[in-house]
Amino acid sequence: MDRRTYLRSLGATGAVAAAGCLESLPGTGGSQTVLGPPEKTRGDPVYPIHGEELPSFSLPDPIAGEEIASEQFEGERSLLVTFLYTSCPDGVCSALLLRLRRAQEAAAAGGYGDDVAFLTMTVDPERDTADVLRSYADERGADPEADNWHFLRPKSYEAARDLLEEKFGVVVEKVDPENVEGHENHGSLEYLFAHVSLILLVNERGIVERAYQNVTAPSGVEPSELVSDLETVVNG
Repeated sequence: MDRRTYLRSLGATGAVAAAGCLESLPGTGGSQTVLGPPEKTRGDPVYPIHGEELPSFSLPDPIAGEEIASEQFEGERSLLVTFLYTSCPDGVCSALLLRLRRAQEAAAAGGYGDDVAFLTMTVDPERDTADVLRSYADERGADPEADNWHFLRPKSYEAARDLLEEKFGVVVEKVDPENVEGHENHGSLEYLFAHVSLILLVNERGIVERAYQNVTAPSGVEPSELVSDLETVVNG
């Protein structure tokens, strides 16, 4: 079974189990990395893990008005990459953004802001326009006007879904709120997204150092741990 077929089977059976974002798994070893393999590994994740290459991609940054390609950072910057949507009702997407924001602040304070980049891709381009993304960032203290932060917006939900599933192994499903447990708490949203909560830490060689998941769980990565890992990778 190929990656996409496997992921679609997961989406069909489990996507509606979460209110806004799904949470699951991390990964195993590799080479060309600064950090060693994570101490705790579970299962056999289909998304990129420690020691694997970041999949190549190119997407518009509607705030900066430019196309951003993953390859442009190789040899130049380490990356933190995540996927979210601004209407996410359960706090998981805000938790993802918080960790990147703290890392951006630490990089600025530590004098290595030019050595990192923060790539945040929306899975909901229909609602997440440039203005919406800018407001979302402003409300949460992120700085998309900085040279190192890029909100990325695929041309459609289908394009976002296909990119994430085929290249990143991240399941994304558009979900009717009425099919989600606790939907009465989701207000008047016409639809939600079930997707894996994931942050990728990538070194300047384009190799994944860490795949952080379950950010809101007790075992999830704390902002301070993520910042420490990022600093180690940048200085490595």
